[in-house]
Amino acid sequence: MNVQTKPAAEDAAALVAELGRRAKAAAAALRNAPTDAKNKALWEAARLIRAEKAAILAANARDIAAAQAAGMTTALQDRLLLNDARVEAMAKGLDDIAALPDPVGTIIEEWHRPNGLALSRVRVPIGIIGVIYEARPNVTADAGALCIKSGNVVVLRGGSDSFHSSRTIVELLRRALAGAGLPEDCVALVPTTDRAAVGEMLRAMDWLDLIVPRGGRSLIDRVTQESRVPVLRHYDGICHVYVDRDANVAMARDLVANAKMRRVSVCGAAETLLIDRAALDTHLKPVLEKLHELGCEVRGDAEVQKRDPKVLAATEKDWRTEYLEPIISVATVDGVDGAIAHIARYGSQHTESIVTDNEATAQRFLGEVDSAIVMHNASTQFADGGEFGLGAEIGISTNRMHARGPVGLVELTTYKNIVRGKGTLRP
Repeated sequence: MNVQTKPAAEDAAALVAELGRRAKAAAAALRNAPTDAKNKALWEAARLIRAEKAAILAANARDIAAAQAAGMTTALQDRLLLNDARVEAMAKGLDDIAALPDPVGTIIEEWHRPNGLALSRVRVPIGIIGVIYEARPNVTADAGALCIKSGNVVVLRGGSDSFHSSRTIVELLRRALAGAGLPEDCVALVPTTDRAAVGEMLRAMDWLDLIVPRGGRSLIDRVTQESRVPVLRHYDGICHVYVDRDANVAMARDLVANAKMRRVSVCGAAETLLIDRAALDTHLKPVLEKLHELGCEVRGDAEVQKRDPKVLAATEKDWRTEYLEPIISVATVDGVDGAIAHIARYGSQHTESIVTDNEATAQRFLGEVDSAIVMHNASTQFADGGEFGLGAEIGISTNRMHARGPVGLVELTTYKNIVRGKGTLRP
């Protein structure tokens, strides 16, 4: 399909309708494709990504240049940037997904009824998935690969800021599909940067089975409010690390630094540090010194400011902010009860971590904090499908229905009920 940048509304509708027609035609072939064919496509895609690294980086350079000209923040440019290591990570992600068990056809459970009926529930693909995302071009490869392996056709609508990178990656995925004897249209990119296409996807309930949005709150809000298609959403990553009075000081210092500063632009980056009031005089200074050393701006409450003159005053807004920058807010809480209450009030139900050597306190935190991912003595930056052993992820779901946390292969399937009888009649 020809690339358009500013189509008329009717052209956007026609583009999306054509994508839907092609997706429906490809869906049956992929749904019934053998595992070997899907794996062959993924291995070939990984090979092509490595072989065509120069083309991918050249396309990404165009996106970066446009982002710099538009005044994009450094943190967001980091999300957009591809380099040798990140291209290799994309390729490895495809290899890892190919190596995972195929969930399609797995029998979840079996049982028999007294009347002789044999019943089973078997995993099947969801169908056709629309992924609407911003910035990160690696999402293109991850989403494409996960959908191929789980038997789902995927229609990708990346952000305009990553358009050239995403288009190059999709072309390689389509070449790999064709080489494996599967329809190229199992993976497609919306060939326009016009936002009208997003609206058309949100209304495409005649062919789309699921929408997965990945991006900022404005995108998620729009998709949630306007979509007539079921949505698997990923809201803000307002992630917390709670340093308990029984935490090892050196562990707390290093873990908080990693959770915040390893990569500030990922959704699993810690945005708020909670410090036990009983640990202020023992734990706070070394933790903040490490953050200052790494160039992190710290905003804290009165208790924190009193102990560190470098700390800026935090406002109510800070507790609700996903910075995605080298900034962290620090709040004093009264033990684990205070930490749980703060997270319940301000958190986005994404990822939270407790640092403590007290197993009973850790168990309370793990049991009572109501987030998709809850950790003990681990960096929130492990909130990642690859780190969970899922190969990659299509997003971190903060939903309560169907899937929660990293959305990998299994989470991209549903099930059907199979009933076997022997001429069995219902009386």
